[in-house]
Amino acid sequence: MNEAVERTGVLYLEDLHPGQRFTSGLYHMDEDRIKAFATEFDPQPFHLDKSAAQASVFRGLAASAWHTAAVTMYLLVTSGLPLANGIIGLGGEIAWPKPTRPGDTLRVESEILEIRCSRSKPQQGIVIVRSTTLNQDAEPVYVFTAKILVFRRTS
Repeated sequence: MNEAVERTGVLYLEDLHPGQRFTSGLYHMDEDRIKAFATEFDPQPFHLDKSAAQASVFRGLAASAWHTAAVTMYLLVTSGLPLANGIIGLGGEIAWPKPTRPGDTLRVESEILEIRCSRSKPQQGIVIVRSTTLNQDAEPVYVFTAKILVFRRTS
């Protein structure tokens, strides 16, 4: 574990460096929760009905991509990317290379790709982070390359 995380429990801009990696805890995707999320936020047949899902391009029940994204954020916040002041997104690129299925156990692996210190606001910078959500077979189900606002320590 990173020495700064052990000391403070969180990381600031000066604690980060390109190539640094983080791994979250685990999250189990339950069929009932997949259907509940879809009912409220993405009520498409391939998220709600096994027969309709089997006849779809997914060839089986698949979690909403937005459910996978929400679980990824949960894992990043609770165990995957311990940034001081929270994870403040400024945009990014998203891909869903494979569907998330009922019974999948997800984890997120993140890597710091780039750090840009602000010239006009010296107490902050932009960190480019690639977070890949993997299932239990280490297959990527979600990849998000994000620009994140990260702050320096205040002394």
